[in-house]
Amino acid sequence: GDRLDLLIWLFCRNLGKSGLRVSCLGLGTWVTFGSQISDEMAESVMTVAYDSGVNLFDTVEVYASGRAETTLGNILKKKGWRMAICVCVAGLRGSLSRLQLDYVDIVFANRTDVNAPMEEIVRAMTFVIEQGMAMYWGTSRWNVVEIMEAYSIARQFNLIPPVCEQAEYHYFQRDKVELHLPELYHKIGVGAMTWSPLACGLLTGKYNEGVPESSRAAMKGYAWLKERLCSDEGKKQLSKIKELHLLADRLNCTAAQLAIAWCLRSEGVSSVLLGVSNTEQLLENLGSVRVLSQLTPPLIAEMDALLGNKPRNVKKEARR
Repeated sequence: GDRLDLLIWLFCRNLGKSGLRVSCLGLGTWVTFGSQISDEMAESVMTVAYDSGVNLFDTVEVYASGRAETTLGNILKKKGWRMAICVCVAGLRGSLSRLQLDYVDIVFANRTDVNAPMEEIVRAMTFVIEQGMAMYWGTSRWNVVEIMEAYSIARQFNLIPPVCEQAEYHYFQRDKVELHLPELYHKIGVGAMTWSPLACGLLTGKYNEGVPESSRAAMKGYAWLKERLCSDEGKKQLSKIKELHLLADRLNCTAAQLAIAWCLRSEGVSSVLLGVSNTEQLLENLGSVRVLSQLTPPLIAEMDALLGNKPRNVKKEARR
């Protein structure tokens, strides 16, 4: 029943203006694969995702010291699936051997070294594609100026430009995806693949009454998340989340489904990456595509009023 409905609903979109077709919801292995969940659970989660039409899996060499890639690779080999795999990576050859793949569909360049000359990065990415190790390349956590510079250099030296930016996007992180990236999409065809639609679980409401022991904010290395929750800003956000919960109840969906559907409604967002630790969470999150049709302009306006942080396009306003 449930899964069949989802197959009808999980639609694909082009990644930016490239020819790569990806499911509107992808599965990220951040935090969970190779560390937080068992390999058996990882396989169950991937099977449900695949059966529901998810064809996009995102991994990176630093996740669980490469164990996330090994887990993902073993499952792909066992199942014999062919899907869009995207890797955020410096040592791509190592990643490919752990994934047991000849190539990935898209490789992302993380802007970790701000001193690296842009031309070097674009040449390296072009080399990776020409060697057959990836089909496309994208950027991760780059600003608009950097993406534009990479594009210009690619054009100048006849190299391959990026097709996509990976950006954080949720109720409380809006400017880049809603203001800056659509401009790039229209100018140079760069799409957006977004992550953290639930703001590390904050938007599900699980932190409304404090920090549960099993939650991410209670995990080692996540003190920053706990601090964020206890700050004045965090408390303001939690009260808004409670209001959004009531709105989700009205739409007969969960807070998580509303938050993910809200991300999907945004122009230029090709795919939203989900992070889940079990199949129930995944099925709930996938159900967000059913909520999309309920997000009418009046409802979005109501959500904007509640959030009070809709980005203003000063340039557009000045032209009027």
